[in-house]
Amino acid sequence: MSAQMPLLDLNADLGEGLGPWTMGDDEALLEVVTTANVACGGHAGDPGTMRAAARAAAARSVAITAHVAYPDLLGFGRRFLDISPDDLTDQVIVQVGGLQAIAAAEGAPVRGIKPHGALYSALAHHTGQAEAVVQALQELGGRLPLVAAPGAAVVDLARAAGIEVVLEGFADRAYRADGTLAPRHEPGAVLTDPVAVAAQATSIATERGARTADGTWVPLDVRTLCLHGDTPGAIALARAVRARLLDEGVQLEAAL
Repeated sequence: MSAQMPLLDLNADLGEGLGPWTMGDDEALLEVVTTANVACGGHAGDPGTMRAAARAAAARSVAITAHVAYPDLLGFGRRFLDISPDDLTDQVIVQVGGLQAIAAAEGAPVRGIKPHGALYSALAHHTGQAEAVVQALQELGGRLPLVAAPGAAVVDLARAAGIEVVLEGFADRAYRADGTLAPRHEPGAVLTDPVAVAAQATSIATERGARTADGTWVPLDVRTLCLHGDTPGAIALARAVRARLLDEGVQLEAAL
C-alpha cells in the first residue's frame, strides 16, 4: 500500500490596498493559493478592496479568511500596539463582521481568521491579547477556526475554549532555533530566492520541519503554509512553491 500523499493548504494575504492605493497582484496569487487572507480594515483594506478580493476568491473557489490586525493603517499592522483587551476584542469582531457581510454579498463564507503582522507575533506570548482574540472568536459564535503559529500562547487558549486551530508555517521567512520567525529587520529574515523558498516549503510539507541558517532543525507540523503577497518577487515565489510541491506529490487543498 502506498504512503499517504502529504496534504497542505497554501495561503496568501490579499486585498491589502486602500482606496486608489494597491499592493501585490491578487489575481495572480489566486491562481496559486487555496486560501486567501483578506485584509479587513485594520492594517489595510476598505469595503471596496474587501469586495473585490472576496469576489475574485469566490470565482476561483478559493477559501477566504479574515486577515485581522491592529488598527494601524500607517504602520501596516507591523507595530505592536498595547491596546486594551476589550478594544482588541471589539476590533476583531468589527473587522471579521465587516468582511463576513461583504463576502456573503458575493456568495462566499468567511471560513476562519488569520491575525496579521505584529498581532500574529504578539499572540505567541502576550496572554492578555491572546485571551482577547479568543474572546472575540467566542462572541462571533465559536465556529470560526484560528490560524496560528505552532507553540503560540493563543493555541492552547483557543483549543481550551473549543476553537479549532489550524497551525501555520512560512515558506518565505527564516526561522530561529526556537521555532519563531526571525524579525523582519534582521538580514536574511525574508527569503526571496525562488529555489530556497520552494525548498523550505517542500521541507515543511514532506519532512514536517525546516532548517535555520545555522543548520538547526525546527519541527513544524503544520496544515497551512503562508506565501506573503508583499515579498519581493511574490508571484514568482508562489508559482515556484506550487510547482515544486506538486512535483513532490503534495496535495494542495484548503484547510478550512
